[in-house]
Amino acid sequence: MKRMLLLLTLAGVAVLMAWGFHQAIYVAPTEATMGDVQRIFYYHVPNAMLSFLFFAISFVSSILFLAWRRSAPERAQAADAWALASAEVGVVFCSVVLITGPLWARPVWGIWWTWDARLTTTLILWLIYVSYLLLRRFADGAQMQALAAVLSVFGALDVPIVYMANRWWRTQHPAPVFGGGPDSGIKDPRMLAAFGWNVLAWAVWGLMLLAFRVHVERRQQKIRQKQTVAALAGK
Repeated sequence: MKRMLLLLTLAGVAVLMAWGFHQAIYVAPTEATMGDVQRIFYYHVPNAMLSFLFFAISFVSSILFLAWRRSAPERAQAADAWALASAEVGVVFCSVVLITGPLWARPVWGIWWTWDARLTTTLILWLIYVSYLLLRRFADGAQMQALAAVLSVFGALDVPIVYMANRWWRTQHPAPVFGGGPDSGIKDPRMLAAFGWNVLAWAVWGLMLLAFRVHVERRQQKIRQKQTVAALAGK
């Protein structure tokens, strides 16, 4: 039953991703000034939005871990699993943003990268969460979990700075597509539909990865707990 559910989920995600690709490449009209390279927008912006979502989940889960680690250890471990898994998925999405951004920038701006506020704060956000994952990978124990939770909370504080960067400062990065002023937004309904389908497709894919990683991490926690109990009993 579980295998069938997994296969159906994978099939659904594949269909959504394929439909999103079709909408972005074949249905959405060619943008007047940038041409076909603008189609990267349908991947760059949804991944940026969803990276914020998964880093926010890691932020909330880390706070819950810190709040529960003494009063409710079991719930704290569950929160820690969510914090780790969502940070991993967030890094994947943020990596896509940092890859698609220069691919879009080179033909439009004539450069791959510039150290403006939006790009720099996004890179800092990625580096903080990569550091978080490295800490989780190469350290162990309750102190590591607490330190990692604090790092996750610290990293999440950069998310609103990234979001507001091209509102607070003059940047090479374009003005916000949504909420950037009276002329912002997507006017063509075909472009808006392509954008919406890709947000949905990437969100479902990301949530599937998150659920899988939380499940795996919870199993690993139980294995580590049994090993610790066995080691203490052997002493």
